[in-house]
Amino acid sequence: MRIKKLALAATVAALTTGTLTAITPTASAAPTVLKDDYNGDGYRDLAIGTPHANAVTVTFGSASGVSTGRSVTLTQATKGIPGTTEPEDEFGENVTSGDVDHDGYADLVIGAPGERVADWASGSVTVVWGGAKGFTRGAQVYHAPKADDTRFGEGAVFVDLDGDDWPQLSVVSAKNWWWYGDSSPSSAYAPEVDFLPDGVTLEGETAAQVHGAGVGRTYTYVLYGTYPDGSPYTGWVDGGAGDIGYRAGTIDGFAGETYGAAAVGDVNCDGTPDLVTGQPEDNSVWVFWGGSTIFTDEMEGMDKVTQDSSYVPGVTEPEDRFGASVAVGDVDGDGCADVAVGAPGETVDGVRGTGSVTVLKGHKGTLTAGRAYHQATSGVPGAAETGDAFGAAVALRDLTGDGRADLAVSATGEDIAATKDAGAVWVLRGASPYVTTTAATSFNGSDVGLPGPGVRFGTTLR
Repeated sequence: MRIKKLALAATVAALTTGTLTAITPTASAAPTVLKDDYNGDGYRDLAIGTPHANAVTVTFGSASGVSTGRSVTLTQATKGIPGTTEPEDEFGENVTSGDVDHDGYADLVIGAPGERVADWASGSVTVVWGGAKGFTRGAQVYHAPKADDTRFGEGAVFVDLDGDDWPQLSVVSAKNWWWYGDSSPSSAYAPEVDFLPDGVTLEGETAAQVHGAGVGRTYTYVLYGTYPDGSPYTGWVDGGAGDIGYRAGTIDGFAGETYGAAAVGDVNCDGTPDLVTGQPEDNSVWVFWGGSTIFTDEMEGMDKVTQDSSYVPGVTEPEDRFGASVAVGDVDGDGCADVAVGAPGETVDGVRGTGSVTVLKGHKGTLTAGRAYHQATSGVPGAAETGDAFGAAVALRDLTGDGRADLAVSATGEDIAATKDAGAVWVLRGASPYVTTTAATSFNGSDVGLPGPGVRFGTTLR
């Protein structure tokens, strides 16, 4: 296999010019405060990672929702993006967003932990610059700060680490947690105290909690992966002024072991974000209620949710993988965040592994009654088939600007005609009291230029 040779100046290779093929937004586009509005038109956008095809597709939001006619698919073969597409790159394994260069437009942050770099650690993170004309301003690629690191880019977030109200890019590799400076990043930093247990392999991260408001607010980061024996590891570390790494701990056995199985939002409407995690091996979701501290020594501030809970539809079965994906957002506009939970192994009407998604209602003090959606639900395009894995990934985003989060769902095992495991994505509109199947839309890899078997379109949703 050919090893890619990329520039390594402070482990960064930058491209400041170049043209990316993209959808051009309306002329009125201007910077917004939305973290995932890449073209500044005032609508949130949906990013779809397909690492088996080494691609990320962005569907641009609008008053009428998303469509493949307002989308762009980016790869390392796209003009303006550094690197060369190779089968093992896993470009799109994880995706996040944020205004990295502080120009008022969200930028697309793409992890490729399988990237090979000659005489250096594996993995990369590519930041594709957003702007008024979409992705037309080039990109910048980052590699591991140390040559003995591996799978740099397993996860990334972009939030304020030190409480000065300037966000930073944070990246996890298989063995390390890194972050970059406030301005357009060039130098990477590691914690002053190494809080990671020996032998842990990291697989992702999320920014889990905010303390305070405005300048001085701090985040708790949740890192997850596996111990050497294969059991799930989940740890936390507080951001804030001062040395990083002193305020850290573990919550082993509670959070999911796969990327995307953690999300944040104010579920109980107390003004403080809560952490929602999924553990598909246990068919459970855990809600850690936010407050002055998100984790306590006794771990009393949490609830376990399963399909055997009184307000959750369905029955727990070993193969369901309830909690394989989770997302948090306000689907009905009542001010309380709701929770979407994927169960890609769910049996529906006797069809094994077709999968489902349950939307649980946020309410003052707790979660309340849920509703399940799948391809046998009236109004959802498609049909329930064995192995579809509907719910492999979920996202909640207000893509229409109506104040209600829309539900995006992928089924990575979906067959398109005779093409096996092509994958597909559905978007259901936010409504009261739950998302609605009216005007539901779906699309697959062929619709955005990613045809072929085994593509598994929609592996990641952001």
